[in-house]
Amino acid sequence: MDRIWLKSYPPSVPHEIDHHRYESVVQIFDEAFAKYRDRKAFVGFGKEVSYRELDELSKCVAAWLQSRGLQKGDRVAIMMPNILQNPVTIAAVLRAGYVVVNVNPLYTPRELEHQLKDSGARVIFILENFATTLQQVIARTKVEHVVLASMGDLLGFAKGTLVNFVVRHVKKMVPAFELSNTTRFNTVLAEGGRLPLEPAVLTHEDVAFLQYTGGTTGLAKGATLVHRNIVANVLQAEAWIQPALTNPKKGPPPEQLIWVCALPLYHIFALTACYLIGTRLGGLNILIPNPRDQAALIKEVRPYRFNLFPAVNTLFNALANNAEFAKLDFSQLRVSLGGGMAVQEAVAKKWLAVTGCPICEAYGLSETSPAATGNPTDTDAFSGTIGLPFPSTDVAILDDDGKPVPIGERGEIAIRGPQVMTGYWNQPGETAKVMTPDGFFKTGDIGIMDERGYTRIVDRKKDMILVSGFNVYPNEIEGVVANHPGVLEVAAVGVPDPNSGEAVKLFVVKKDESLTERDLMQYCAENLTGYKKPKYIEFRVELPKTNVGKILRRELRDEALKKAA
Repeated sequence: MDRIWLKSYPPSVPHEIDHHRYESVVQIFDEAFAKYRDRKAFVGFGKEVSYRELDELSKCVAAWLQSRGLQKGDRVAIMMPNILQNPVTIAAVLRAGYVVVNVNPLYTPRELEHQLKDSGARVIFILENFATTLQQVIARTKVEHVVLASMGDLLGFAKGTLVNFVVRHVKKMVPAFELSNTTRFNTVLAEGGRLPLEPAVLTHEDVAFLQYTGGTTGLAKGATLVHRNIVANVLQAEAWIQPALTNPKKGPPPEQLIWVCALPLYHIFALTACYLIGTRLGGLNILIPNPRDQAALIKEVRPYRFNLFPAVNTLFNALANNAEFAKLDFSQLRVSLGGGMAVQEAVAKKWLAVTGCPICEAYGLSETSPAATGNPTDTDAFSGTIGLPFPSTDVAILDDDGKPVPIGERGEIAIRGPQVMTGYWNQPGETAKVMTPDGFFKTGDIGIMDERGYTRIVDRKKDMILVSGFNVYPNEIEGVVANHPGVLEVAAVGVPDPNSGEAVKLFVVKKDESLTERDLMQYCAENLTGYKKPKYIEFRVELPKTNVGKILRRELRDEALKKAA
């Protein structure tokens, strides 16, 4: 195909990357552990962990896992926020030859049960704060071993003891739970330290991660990401950000790059853009467990002259309007990477005015590891687009028959490259719906590519709702709400929201006239993760339908958009 976007590339960015440089993500880890042993790799709650320590800690956990009788390719779930145990465990699972299943710690029992059952995870590492959720579902899963982490595990005895006391007894953030066959994280380290680690023999096509994303059936699907996918995307993203890292206006590149990791590591955006690229380049990641606590975030990053700040539009907006954040030292901030949701021009301008660093908007999905396109990092200009295809990546705009449309015409954005998943876990039918015979992944987003190769998203083919960078699928919401005994019919749509980009709105026909908005909100809170919960509920006598009885979500959405306008 004609790669018209290559003429728009910054001069220093290669057209292709060689993803054969590494056979697996573990080789990237091994290289970093050897090359950067004395550098700090992560900092959380003020505690810094070096690459040497990351190597040793992850080796202990990996050896312990191997001693549990797992086979190569077995799945290990990780259900933790951005605390030091998280990156240690990710590295350990991969080094042991297993597959990481990233789990949102805020999942409800229903959501957690599906992901554990679908993945077939045999082990789960979980922060004790969320153990009560696991307790409710573990009997119906294949989980054999539970590793319980606490906030203070890796903070040293004195500080760790204090943090755990405050979390458990002062803030009361650990609900009571009962789980059998559990092992404490620090016990795993002690036991694993006395065990040998058998280095895993991994290839490009071995599975590295199962990243769960919503689906047309209402149940989340696992995007199967093999080591080739992740290695390729790390090298692609590294090549893309180089012009900003070597920008002479900022002076010579720092000896060590520092990331603000405010996005959750269980999300593919932070996993690749913070952890994996940071490790590849020997960087330091500042772990932020709760980015909504802006005061804590500012306190955590204040001692550092950070260089890279990946975030979603809502976080950029909140911080750019925080007077205390504006007092930080931004003199070495070189890349502000926007993704997960559209970056608004007003937010981009405000962020640039506060920090002196432009937001570079990129685009990707769990299915693409995630990065597929991005705006050049050597310009302050706001394009309002998702930028150009990354090195070794093809982007096509397809019509309903799967054929490319002429430049400037709308169609479905499709992506082909070494970072594209091998398929959905154990769902060949769903995989076939999104993959073309010539290897393009159909994103479901409608876009227009101009003559320079820049693509602008104009609509969605799917009814997906994008809340603060998280995908929300109406079928899942409707399936949950329809189980309420007072609901006859329900439709879920996305409506504009100034804080989260979009919010969920429900249109409901009552079966029980006594049903109230408060009742339904409470039910949703018990069964849906926070970002999936509806912000608005509107009761209707009936819902618009097609001749065959299918609810017309698009009509409801258009009506809601007009009302909002």
